[in-house]
Amino acid sequence: MKLHNGSLYWPQTVSHVQAYPELQDTITCDVLIVGGGMSGALCAHTLSKYDLDTILVEKRTVGSGSSSANTGLLQFSNDTMLHEFIKKIGEEKAVRFYKMCLKAVDELELAAKSLSKEVDFIRRKSLYYASTPGDKSKLKKEFKALSKHGFPVDFLKKDEIKERFGFEKPAALLTDGDAEVNPYKFIQTLMEDAHHNGVRIFENTEIEETDRDDEYVYFQSAHGKIAAKKVIYSTGYETIPFAKKLGAEVNRTFAIVTTPVHYLNHWEDKNLIWETKRPYFYMRTTVDGRIVAGGLDEERMEAPSSEEMIRERGQRLLDKIKEHYPGYEMEVDSVWGASFGESDDGLPFIGKHPKKENVYYLLGFGGNGTVYSMLGAEILKDLILYDSHPDAEIVRLDR
Repeated sequence: MKLHNGSLYWPQTVSHVQAYPELQDTITCDVLIVGGGMSGALCAHTLSKYDLDTILVEKRTVGSGSSSANTGLLQFSNDTMLHEFIKKIGEEKAVRFYKMCLKAVDELELAAKSLSKEVDFIRRKSLYYASTPGDKSKLKKEFKALSKHGFPVDFLKKDEIKERFGFEKPAALLTDGDAEVNPYKFIQTLMEDAHHNGVRIFENTEIEETDRDDEYVYFQSAHGKIAAKKVIYSTGYETIPFAKKLGAEVNRTFAIVTTPVHYLNHWEDKNLIWETKRPYFYMRTTVDGRIVAGGLDEERMEAPSSEEMIRERGQRLLDKIKEHYPGYEMEVDSVWGASFGESDDGLPFIGKHPKKENVYYLLGFGGNGTVYSMLGAEILKDLILYDSHPDAEIVRLDR
């Protein structure tokens, strides 16, 4: 499956990427992680702190799949608002899930600060604006739900948005506790540090399960074999046949990175910006003054292959930025289209396989993939070490 097409920006920001060997031997381990994207990297980094013999295999190269098309917005608010989740799954579970996401952003910060290299992790607030006057009522409901349960949020009126952000919208929520990151730098450094701490990493190694017994699950690659006591599948949007059974689908989206903007005036504190309309438009800045923007989601699984289409979507995204900030001088520097997954109920799929012993999944489907990957790494670590986690039931595969 082709996960992205176009000119990716983030790999251009890393001058040297560590290479890992292809599997050539017969080896054993306590935990095997299948997939070398953001989910796999966070699992490897988390498990590397414990006395677990861990192996990670990636069929391409580390961070080259969907994660290299990640736009690096880290938010606790979801595509499904808290008050909508309360209606769907009940108040207690909905609030617990939102608090899990908020905690995960804190854990991502701790992980980023512990790394051996800078990954451009910066805490930001998020402006979530009403796309139309009719959406003000949604934001008022969401403000009430977030405030009731102690989430850091302010309600901004039209004149406050204009004064602080420079554009006019009917109303907005300003939430605290979010962040941005360079996702490619983050993945590569998570992997390097996990490898330094003893995690064995193999690239260009596609494996398949061949057998199992009471102690091990057995895998074969073109040139090697692995016997693993436990296995985590963090294979992202390529786990589609299994994910469809769970209740998920894959669509595609588009993103751009602009040339540097010399004066980002009227954009308060370079906060993250997104909207209530679905599919939604969103934007953030980079450490060197560029703007990252995304949206224009389409209900098609494969990443777009037409360069002309990708360029046209890039221009539309640039036009959207200029609707907000007509005074900014910038052009499209990088533009790409990529596949992304969404679950039917808005929650990720994390936990034990309902029928196979010692098999776990971390599928962070949704707009908050990196946040889901972090909370998933913590849940799976506890399930592997202690066979329980207090919040595992909310995101379990057979919910």
